[in-house]
Amino acid sequence: MRLRPAQPDDADAVARIHVRAWQVAYRGLLPQDYLDGLRPEDRAKRYTFGSCDADQPATIVAIEKDAIVGWATTVPARDIDCACEGELAAMYVDRDAWSRGVGKALIARGANTLSLFDDAGESCQDQRNEDPSCHTVPS
Repeated sequence: MRLRPAQPDDADAVARIHVRAWQVAYRGLLPQDYLDGLRPEDRAKRYTFGSCDADQPATIVAIEKDAIVGWATTVPARDIDCACEGELAAMYVDRDAWSRGVGKALIARGANTLSLFDDAGESCQDQRNEDPSCHTVPS
């Protein structure tokens, strides 16, 4: 398995996994007609992969045999008290790739990505040190 940052051309594959995961995971929890109406092409239009802006989401894809089998997106913390931290906002793995370590690898890489927020500058480190309720995700 190979992990890399998502690129704009990955949007369709990421959207297929996203929609398929919802249709499997939320069956019986959400109305079936809603799930059946989800379309990858609609979802793909929402993604903005390839940004180098640290204030934007960062998506990592997992690739096996030249196919994307999972993805994870990290974002800067939405809690203003933890402005120098980050969150794992979403993670989906294609059901055909379940139980093969894809999710574990994505979480580990996502945690590593989040640790990059530590390098935002001294003021961020000072803010973190002053606020013990703000914790980083371990790498």
